[in-house]
Amino acid sequence: MIFQFILALFLVSAASVVWAGDIEAGKSKAATCVACHGPQGISSIPGYPHLAGQKAAYLVAILKSYKNGERVSPIMGPFAKPLSDADISDLAAYFSSLQRCK
Repeated sequence: MIFQFILALFLVSAASVVWAGDIEAGKSKAATCVACHGPQGISSIPGYPHLAGQKAAYLVAILKSYKNGERVSPIMGPFAKPLSDADISDLAAYFSSLQRCK
């Protein structure tokens, strides 16, 4: 029982390190994203998702799935392909730090 607790604690802390990006770096890297997702991560284009306030882990997973082709989009694919893991983490940190609309 204690082993399972320690293992779970380790996995949670390891996961937070994976998604720990730099918010300021993400803000500067988001210049292209804001064209469709809005300057504050709130899209004004119907059908385009709001990114503000999304969980960083979700944003990392989605961007990686566009990058590796698991998720196919003629719009997002070309933007995600050249992103490094650091870029993805930074963008996720930035958009998750923004206030979500109500």
